[in-house]
Amino acid sequence: MTSLDASGLQEPAVSPQPGMFPCASDVEALNQECFCFSLDEDALALALNVELGQAGLSAMVRERCPFLFAARPVFVSARHLRRMAQVVQAVESVVALPAYREQVLAAAPAIARLGEGGPRGVFFGHDFHLHGDQLGLIEINTNAGGAMLNAVLARAQRACCNAMDPLVPTLSSVGTFEQRIVDMFRQEWMRAGATRPLASIAIVDTAPPHQYLYPEFLLFQQLFERHGLRTVIADPQALEWRAGRLWHGEQVIDLVYNRLTDFYLEQPASAALRQAYMEQGVVLTPHPQAHALYADKRHLALFSDAARLKGLGVPASTRQVLLEHVPRTEVVAIDQAQRLWDARRGLFFKPVAGFGSRAAYRGDKLTRRVWQDILAGDYVAQAIVTPGERRIDKHDPAQAMKFDLRAYVYDGATQWNAARLYQGQTTNFRTPGGGFAPVYSTPDAFEPFAQRGLCIRSGPQE
Repeated sequence: MTSLDASGLQEPAVSPQPGMFPCASDVEALNQECFCFSLDEDALALALNVELGQAGLSAMVRERCPFLFAARPVFVSARHLRRMAQVVQAVESVVALPAYREQVLAAAPAIARLGEGGPRGVFFGHDFHLHGDQLGLIEINTNAGGAMLNAVLARAQRACCNAMDPLVPTLSSVGTFEQRIVDMFRQEWMRAGATRPLASIAIVDTAPPHQYLYPEFLLFQQLFERHGLRTVIADPQALEWRAGRLWHGEQVIDLVYNRLTDFYLEQPASAALRQAYMEQGVVLTPHPQAHALYADKRHLALFSDAARLKGLGVPASTRQVLLEHVPRTEVVAIDQAQRLWDARRGLFFKPVAGFGSRAAYRGDKLTRRVWQDILAGDYVAQAIVTPGERRIDKHDPAQAMKFDLRAYVYDGATQWNAARLYQGQTTNFRTPGGGFAPVYSTPDAFEPFAQRGLCIRSGPQE
């Protein structure tokens, strides 16, 4: 009997199979010792060109973003995935507090005070670093990309040996995830008070064909249309507000899947969308209120401050989860400049409204010029949590990738877990061997065997 866990994997009630042998002492060792490829390139092309996408999409991916998919999985214990889910729930419980919402929304732009009690916002991304047993929530995004890319990646996995087979996502689990995505958008539509079925969606971003993840927009378009939803991919300037509705050409738009980084719709290009949203002429998800409540990085300073959490009335058990898993964060202030500069080697500096690792800096890489830019901008300083490491070449121990973990979350529930392999300061999808990687979650049934010095065969099977 199997069940679907939050990574989309099976959780089999089985004992380890032949093909396991003595090696290191814990699950982390699999990220150091297993060099089998899990990505089936032919299955990936089939998923992109036929099953989920359209003809020629795999060629587009190879040409535009060749390092989008990693060849090897990342192993994470079921225990750590449960801890990630607990952190997500702890964040949700704080955001639900009236005192928190009043405090945050009072300081946010007026548009963020619209939509109370309506749509929750699709595809929140809770990003974690995991190193040994140290798990840290490094940020929350409210328009996290990559969910459909990970659905494609899951369809293209193969087991390199019998022992690996129970960890590979099943087609059934991927199909369930895809259905949940569609159901999520329909639920957002109903949360807005709609009395008729959702009929049309616009996937909106600035100059979509020039976006790095444009192939994912095409995958979403195909998914929605397979479920009977008319779908366009549009620049916000291509939208028009007239007759109390939002239009794209002659197509009325019911719901906008918002991939813009203009989080509060402040740019001139977003004028029609802003007006439609403010006059309740379209359902927008994720929306400005979601960004204000979750994604402003100053919230990480609150989530890591025991006194402030207690002052908001956060229960002791929830405070403990957050304080153990949110790295100490503080807003960069001029009067603390010297102290922060002196401590910079243990800090990571991020703009409060940043995204995609833009203008984010490790303290040990800072120059005096960049430091002045940080002081002049709105930044937070976060204690560094070392990312995990995934070795990719058994012949060269130095060939290793860092990885982070992303939990895709809707309405407080984790839908899917993914990893991103990279080199350098932050994830970049520019490193050979890097990109999105599937999370292979070792079920609890395997962990006692790992602790006794047994693990999955780390082959030469490539």
